[in-house]
Formats: sequence, structure tokens, C-alpha cells
Amino acid sequence: MIQLEQRIFAFDRLGDFLRNINPDNPAYDVLFETVNRAKSNNGWFSKENVLHAFAAWGQLLNKEELTQWLLPYSFDHKTPKIVGLVLAGNIPLVGFHDVLSVLVSGNKALVKCSSSDPLLIAFLVQKLQEFEPGFSNFVEFTKERFTHFDAVIATGSNNAARYFEYYFSKVPNLIRSNRNGIAILDGNETKEQLEALAEDIVRYFGLGCRSTSKVFVPKDYDLNLIFGALYPYDSLMDSAKYANNYDYNKAVYLMSLFDLLDNGFFMLKEDASYTSPVACLHYEYYEDAQTLEKMLIEDKDLIQCITSNQNTAGHFAFGKAQQPQLWDYADGKNTLAFLNILT
Repeated sequence: MIQLEQRIFAFDRLGDFLRNINPDNPAYDVLFETVNRAKSNNGWFSKENVLHAFAAWGQLLNKEELTQWLLPYSFDHKTPKIVGLVLAGNIPLVGFHDVLSVLVSGNKALVKCSSSDPLLIAFLVQKLQEFEPGFSNFVEFTKERFTHFDAVIATGSNNAARYFEYYFSKVPNLIRSNRNGIAILDGNETKEQLEALAEDIVRYFGLGCRSTSKVFVPKDYDLNLIFGALYPYDSLMDSAKYANNYDYNKAVYLMSLFDLLDNGFFMLKEDASYTSPVACLHYEYYEDAQTLEKMLIEDKDLIQCITSNQNTAGHFAFGKAQQPQLWDYADGKNTLAFLNILT
């Protein structure tokens, strides 16, 4: 059994490895080979975005934050359980938090990676096992249906989530489905805040559940302010997959005679839906903050995170949508609390 202190130390070493990525250091040759393979496997996984994901985890995996995150729980007296993990693959390393949660809590991970991201998490697990060989018997990767497991954590589309809830109903389970990131503007945002908002919109091509897919703006808001913040990202069109999606979605909108604003690589569309397609941001006007707040509470199960310039509980600052802390759980479902109740 690997003691908690050893587990934290191993993940801290992994974080240190990721904080110091250097293409000139031979110790990172396999990492860059893995980045290139991941890009070949999935055209959405650009080198920049994959390295950004690695760097983000490098910042999170440190002894201080890991210790603070784990402080409310006690796992070492428990017998390790086999936890099946069905991981998403919409953005690089999106499923790593589940792997981390299971292993740092002293349990065993039975991992089924998405075909969209089969390489990156396996690479991190291999590095982790180099730092702490005791983890070698605590992770199993599979492409088959789970046959031996005590609990399940699964993430997928709304349809997949319904299937997971039925299929895994006889074991403890934590199931997640589709959600979206939104932003609330009040018209007083600075240029820097709008530039940070643009990062929330386009990072990972907008494919993350935390990506800002919709903004709420006050009446008479100048939408050109959003376009101005987005202009530096015209290089998105260098991605063939992004460019193809932009062309396709624009054609569909035009043929459907939808009103939209377009700057040549990105579109703004007035729409009540929280989910927007690639290369498009939905916007909706609001009359007053109280009415909007009430609506968002009613729709909370559709929303992953909210960014704004408000100092409000549950809101993130602009630019922080894709920078959750260890305790910012997807769908608001506390993974450690779920693992803590397994007996």
C-alpha cells in the first residue's frame, strides 16, 4: 500500500516534471514524441493546446495544493477499490482529474480512454509510475467493457450519460453529461478583461465543457468589443479542422437565413441555446441582473462555469475558465467525496 505522503510526493514530482518542459532537454524527448502522436491521432490536439494542458497540470500538481485538497478526507484506512473510469476526450487531458482523484485517494483505476485522447493520460501515468513504482499495480488501461470493478466514474454526452446511469446502476457511480461555460458582461469590462474572455472562448478551439460558448450582454451592448478582443486569434484558421468547421457552420447559418455577425474567422449569433458550434459564440441580451441570475439558477444543470467581472461566489474571473483548481469539480460533483464513501 502506498501511503498518502508517498502518493502526494509522486504527483508533486510529476508536477515538477511538467513545470519544466524544455524541448532542448533529452528528458522530454518522449513527451514531445507523444505530443506529435496525439496531434496525428486527433487534429484538434494542436501542439500549443497540448503543451498548454501539460503546463496547466504542472501548476496544479504541487505538494501544497494537493495537501490542501485532500485535507478534509481520510483514505488510508480503507481497502483500495477498483474504480472504472470512462474518460472524455474533447480536449487534451480532460480526464486526468479522475485518474488523479482515484490514485491519490489510494484506490485502483481501471481506465477506458476516449479514442480521441488515448495517449496523453497513458504518458502521464507512465511518468508517475517512474516516480513511484508502487503505482504500477494501481492502473489498468482497457478498451473493453469493464468486467471487474467496484465503482464507476463516467463522462459523456447526454445520451451516453443516460446509458451509463442504466448500465452502471448496480454499483456506486458518478456520471457527468454535457455542460457549457458562459460569461456575463455588464459593459464595464476593461480591454484586458475582454482579451481574457477571448482566451476562455477560443482555448482548445472552444471544445471544452468549460469553454465559454455563450455570453449574456446588456441591452445596446457593442458586440464589436468582443470581436476586437478576438481579432488576435485569426490564426485559428491555420487549423484545417477549425477552418472546415467555420466554413460549414457559416454556410448552414446563411442558408437558413440566420442573422449573424462575422469577422472572417469567427461568428456571433443571437441564440438562447447555451451550446454553440465551433467558430461561433452565442449571445443573449438581458434586462436586469436579478432576472438573469434567477434564470441561471434554473438552468444550473446546463452550466459548467460562469465568468464575469463580478466578485460573486461561484464566478470565475475572465481568463480563468480553463484554469480550475483541484477542488473545482466538473458538474459540481465532488469526486473525492464520492470516493471517500466507498467502503
